[in-house]
Amino acid sequence: MTTELIARSTEPSPHAGGCRPGCGACCIAPSISSAIPGMPHGKPAGVRCVQLDADHLCRLFGDPRRPDVCRRFDYDPELCGTDRQQALARIDAWEAAT
Repeated sequence: MTTELIARSTEPSPHAGGCRPGCGACCIAPSISSAIPGMPHGKPAGVRCVQLDADHLCRLFGDPRRPDVCRRFDYDPELCGTDRQQALARIDAWEAAT
């Protein structure tokens, strides 16, 4: 008898139409020039948004005060990769290229 081990990510999978739970990479890696509640001048690249909670979830999700640029971020396998670290690295590279 053989036993097969299946490698699995320790992170939750993205849910349909939304982000990978617990990731928050798009709330850390990119610069955001528009005002965010608690960050009236936006945020620089690599700085954690004040609206990102301890579980890496946006406190403003579904709130009309959430900036338009934030609403446009959605899970994209090409950008987000297979885990949070890959998403941070890819968004950092994207930010540096723009």
